[in-house]
Amino acid sequence: MTGPANAESEVVDLVSALIRFDTSNTGEPETTKGEAECARWVAAQLEEVGYQTEYVEAGAPGRGNVFARLEGADRSRGALLLHGHLDVVPAEPADWSVHPFSGAIEDGYVWGRGAVDMKDMCGILIAIARHFKRAGIVPPRDLVFAFVSDEEAGGKYGSQWLVENRPDLFAGVTEAVGEVGGFSLTVPRRDGGERRLYLVETAEKAMMWMRLTARGPAGHGSMIHDSNAVTAVSEAVARLGRHEFPIVLTDAVSEFLQAVTEETGYTFDPDSPDLPGAIAKLGPIARVVGATLRDTANPTMLRAGYKANVIPATAEAVIDCRILPGRQEAFEREVDELIGPDVTREWITQLPSYETTFDGDLVDAMNNAILAVDPGARLVPYMLSGGTDAKAFYKLGIRCFGFAPLRLPPDLDFTALFHGVDERVPVDALRFGTQVLEHFLLHS
Repeated sequence: MTGPANAESEVVDLVSALIRFDTSNTGEPETTKGEAECARWVAAQLEEVGYQTEYVEAGAPGRGNVFARLEGADRSRGALLLHGHLDVVPAEPADWSVHPFSGAIEDGYVWGRGAVDMKDMCGILIAIARHFKRAGIVPPRDLVFAFVSDEEAGGKYGSQWLVENRPDLFAGVTEAVGEVGGFSLTVPRRDGGERRLYLVETAEKAMMWMRLTARGPAGHGSMIHDSNAVTAVSEAVARLGRHEFPIVLTDAVSEFLQAVTEETGYTFDPDSPDLPGAIAKLGPIARVVGATLRDTANPTMLRAGYKANVIPATAEAVIDCRILPGRQEAFEREVDELIGPDVTREWITQLPSYETTFDGDLVDAMNNAILAVDPGARLVPYMLSGGTDAKAFYKLGIRCFGFAPLRLPPDLDFTALFHGVDERVPVDALRFGTQVLEHFLLHS
């Protein structure tokens, strides 16, 4: 792609082009597609302006990843990793107003799967990287641009593999910036008017998938049986699915609620049984914030039997567990009490929680960048209820943040767009994010 030297003026076309690559990640290597083609296209955009790129396939054919480094003025400083994932969750075209892989630019939005998760950030990073190279801009420190695969399935063929097998790609990196942070939340001020808060992700819950298994004697469905594996696992699943884990306020959640209180006058009493109700006043963002008050264990899959008149010897269930930092041992004790002695459990996916503090020079640079473009705003930390590639990168001692700036319309239900139908990102938000990130990278 050729285009103007200004990053802000080409970012919309870059995001649209990225969306047109169908990089649907089904969770199975044999049916996941498009990552290699998209990654090679990203490499071409960077090479066109003079970058040396490295293309890496992570553990399986077609799982494409691209890295490029821009040297900074002070090579003695730790490098900053800027990462985005190229894969997306699948989409059913019949459910959408526009084709999910059209990259349509309509009504002030760029539409399509990945528009907010996270080809918007990838497009912003490509636009800034191209602009810096063309303009001969030397940032204060080394910048490592990484566009990776398989984030939507936990990174086994992406960030996790890269950290374990190619740590050299992250040489000198001390801090990282990625997705699901930096977006605006408009709240009413206690003295009238409104205030935009920009949420920086400083923590995320563990993503742990658990298999429950019950075993018993197989038998004919017409007879009486004292032990039935299907019944045992179903009862365990029902108890676990209905259970409410205790509220535990982490530092990130407490700091977020304190900031909201200062702006709005809303009160959030951690000892109140109606704390979730108070948080609901915040609107759609309450989906995320509410999920970070406590651990969750949501049943997602059941499997048993092969014939209607045969009681099977085994029955299984899969539970999606999201665990707060520091809570895993307590969580496991609670789960064991709920499922009982007749059901066994095992972890089939273990991606740990992550948290860092909301302070330091990098946070100051984020704050200054936001205020440079939106002077009346405020930066606040928050915890993500889901997970990102930060779960892999922090294993290398890298301090990770979510900071993909977007100034959003107050009435846009942003959290519903993640993995949702009619996913889209405002054109103005992309240009805003490009301005903010450019300022941030020039002063970080």
